[in-house]
Amino acid sequence: MLSLLGYGMIVVFMILIMTKKLSALVALTIIPIIFALIAGFGGEMGEMMIEGLKKVAPTAIMVIFAILYFSTMFDTGLFDPIIRFFLRIINGDPVKAVMCSAVLAAMVSLDGDGSTTYMICVTAMLPLFKRIRLDPLSLTCVVFLAGSITNLLPWGGPLARVAASLKVESGDLFIPLIPSMVCGFVGVLVLAWYIGIRERRRLGKLSIQTRTDGSVVEEDAESYLPAINEVNEELRRPTLFWLNAGLTLLLMASLVMELLPLSVLFMVAFALALLINYPHLDAQRQRIAAHAPAALNQTSIFLAAGIFAGILSGTGMVTAMSGSLLAILPESWGPYLAPITALISLPGTFFMSNDAFYYGVLPVLAEAAKAYGIEPIEIGRASLVGQPVHLLSPLVASTYLLVGLAGVEFSDHQKYTFKWAFLLCMIFLGSGLLLGLYPIFSTAA
Repeated sequence: MLSLLGYGMIVVFMILIMTKKLSALVALTIIPIIFALIAGFGGEMGEMMIEGLKKVAPTAIMVIFAILYFSTMFDTGLFDPIIRFFLRIINGDPVKAVMCSAVLAAMVSLDGDGSTTYMICVTAMLPLFKRIRLDPLSLTCVVFLAGSITNLLPWGGPLARVAASLKVESGDLFIPLIPSMVCGFVGVLVLAWYIGIRERRRLGKLSIQTRTDGSVVEEDAESYLPAINEVNEELRRPTLFWLNAGLTLLLMASLVMELLPLSVLFMVAFALALLINYPHLDAQRQRIAAHAPAALNQTSIFLAAGIFAGILSGTGMVTAMSGSLLAILPESWGPYLAPITALISLPGTFFMSNDAFYYGVLPVLAEAAKAYGIEPIEIGRASLVGQPVHLLSPLVASTYLLVGLAGVEFSDHQKYTFKWAFLLCMIFLGSGLLLGLYPIFSTAA
């Protein structure tokens, strides 16, 4: 009975959010309450929800302050000199243009917001791509794939969802993933080099200071930087660039070294960033108010997921569901549930939203894997493999922004990028298997 109710709850949840009848926040909160009442757990439901909220609270706090911190760094202009530097060194070379676009996207997407990454990168680089007649699909491809890697940071959506769904620490999920992410980024750079070489053969090299008829025109990198020129200059802190860069590098090193919990590190870093760049109280309030909506939108969903996970676990539904899954799963497949989960994540996150897959499907897979000695955290890491393909889904709103800014068709972007996104997923899978992130053999009988 509990198994049927559990599957029913997940199916209803997925249908409601995929058909956009309810928002993820409302569905994650209301649907489990209804099914808990049907199952007869009305008296115990409150305690279950509180337990679930306790588990996800550190992740929610970390997401809030990570978004606030990186948004503040963008306000200060931390990335402006980097963009200008890239534009100056490219000077019409297709290889440099495509590779610099990939590096820029990886840096800008540190805030975990794909929409911000696309707006900054495309607005900064597209005029240059048009000037030297590069295919704009090459820009959308490398920006998209580079962003899909940094999308796996703890304050990005997918990893935070996994942490909330499985009730594990974000740092425990993320730190072992770093070598695999590095391998993925190297793969994106190699792809950018290949695309650049292909474009160079097609077009040759054209200096941005030279017209196609051979005459000279006076231009500089600033003319290709409307994204920076249009920003409120009052927020910029160019004299504090190195101090902000040092603070960011120190934060990244502290995250890797796990000096403090991730949520505490971002709270401290954000407080220091405000104090250094906007010492006046009114300015600090304005910066918090400007970026609070983005932080609230992300965090509210994670807190609602705590209620969903708390009820799913507290009622025993997830245990019953995993038992029924094990009953139909061939026993010989059991030790391979981690790589199986990785492969399932490609179509799973493409045809479903991240909320549906990570809050509905993943807990069942993780519970079933326990019978074979596979830890939930290993299943969680494996479930992130499909993210590059997921972002090509028509369900992902930010990808429409990317193609709209670049002036290309969504279907053309899908066709151009899909094979490379799939290859990047395989790099994640292969490197993860080699590093033991999601083992192919059970660790217990």
